[in-house]
Parts: sequence; structure tokens; C-alpha cells
Amino acid sequence: MLLKIEARRLGFELCGVAEAVEAPHLREYAAWLDKGYHGEMGYLREHLPIKAHPRALLPGVRSVIAVGLNYNQPNPPRPGRPRIARYALGRDYHRVLRGKLKKLAAWIEANHPGSECRACVDSAPVFERDYARLAGLGWFGKNTMLINSQRGSWFFIGLLLTTVEFHPDEAAVGACGTCRRCIDACPTGAIVFEEGRWQVDARHCISYLTIEHPGELPRPTGEWTFGCDVCQEVCPFNHPRPRAPLRAQVTEEPDFLAQREWPSLVELAELSYERWDHLTRGSAVRRTGIEGLRRNAGANLKNSDAS
Repeated sequence: MLLKIEARRLGFELCGVAEAVEAPHLREYAAWLDKGYHGEMGYLREHLPIKAHPRALLPGVRSVIAVGLNYNQPNPPRPGRPRIARYALGRDYHRVLRGKLKKLAAWIEANHPGSECRACVDSAPVFERDYARLAGLGWFGKNTMLINSQRGSWFFIGLLLTTVEFHPDEAAVGACGTCRRCIDACPTGAIVFEEGRWQVDARHCISYLTIEHPGELPRPTGEWTFGCDVCQEVCPFNHPRPRAPLRAQVTEEPDFLAQREWPSLVELAELSYERWDHLTRGSAVRRTGIEGLRRNAGANLKNSDAS
């Protein structure tokens, strides 16, 4: 399909097409919200009606194009320095993916006059993983991450809604089997099994705590200053095998490889607004805000003293 050739030319390692149908896991998501597992992220409930169907974002939508962009790179801990999740090491992924998706949209609109497209990257109220699974990009692991059997889970998901009707791909199929490494390795026990499926209680998840949770941290976050990669680091699908050489492959995206040098934890804990503003421009780390970054760095220092 020419669409996939163009997507790969733009740098996306994965590309698939799903029909623009109602979100398959809408009820399960509503039940997850009812349990309060979303913590202080009230906007998730507010967006629920919009998430029901992609036509709420693009009237006349016929297809949902899902793409994957690898962000993996080495990220060893460094004593006295902040530990930041791999996805946030380089340039803000929202900007990188949105830029590429807009180019893909322009290609579609040029080849299908009169068509419309809308790019969705994380912040848009749509079920990215649901449509990515339907488009064949991957299946849900026990840690709720989307896992591609050949590439693992170190990739961003982007969606492009379009009024063009493309031929849909087969939904991805896969399973973790008896493996429970992510469950056993999770420092806070955030991965729980309820109602016949694995779920993440965000109130215990270090990624949520260091990024979205306001105020004082209710539990230790270990060495993590922004986000957490533990459940992905231990996942067998993120370790190379002879028959799956693409697993754990380092990203080739220059914007992700262009890491910035962060100051020490001591400096971060007392960061001025001016320096925070300069440090976090164009970085996903900006999401946590200056108070959150100071708080997290201070917690890291306390955790290191206690260990």
C-alpha cells in the first residue's frame, strides 16, 4: 500500500489501518474510571463522551491510520543525576509525531482531493492503543502496554483520522502467556488483576506520581524523577532474540537522540523558574511543572539517603 510506503519514508517503523468504529474498550475504560484508578486526572472522565467514537473529533471519518515511532535508547542510571523515562530523553514527542503526521495528512489530501484528516498524538481524546491494536500494530500486555511481537513496546503511537476509506488491516494477536515479570518488578504494585483482565492503578504508578499527581508524593518513587520504565525494561519482548532482531533496536530519530544535559538532583530540587523554563522548553518533562520537578528531585535525594 502506497500509504504505508509514505509512512515509512517519514520515519514511522509501524503503520496500519483500522476502521473508524466505536472504541472497543469503552465500557472497560468507564469501569476503570469508576474505580478511581485514574487518580487526580479528572480530565480523563470529562473526555469520556468524546472518546466513544472518532467521529467526535472528525465528522465523516472512515479510517484510522495508526503509526509507531521507536524511541528506545540506552538509559542507565547515573548517581546524583535525575532518572528520566526513555520517551522523554529527547525532543517532546508530541511535536515530533505531530509534524510527521501532518506531512502524512498532506500526502493523503494531495492524493485524495476533498478529503480531510486530523492528527492525534496522546493529548487528543481518543483510544490510541485500541485503534493501534485494530490496525495490527500490537496487542495488550499485562502491563497494559501495546506490544509488537517483533519490535517490543518502545514506540510511540500516533493516529491520523481521515475521511478516506482505506482497506483495514487485521487486528494484532498475541499474549504474555505465563510471564509476570512486569508485575513482580513493578516497585509499587501498580499492575493489578481484576474483572478478568490486567489493569494499572495509576494511583500507585510511578509514572503517574512523578508527572500527574499534585502535591506531596504519597509513596516512594525510588530513583525515578520523571516517568518510569521498569515494566518495559524487564519485558522479554524488549530483549533481542535471533528470530526477532528488531527488539530493543535503538531509535534512528535524531530528535529523540538529541538528549539534553540535566543538572544534578541537588540543583533540580532548588531550581529557579528561569532555569526550569529554559531547561524544559521542547521537552516532555515540562509536563510535571516546576514544583513537580523540584518535588521529585527532592524525593530522589531522600530515597538515595534512605537506601
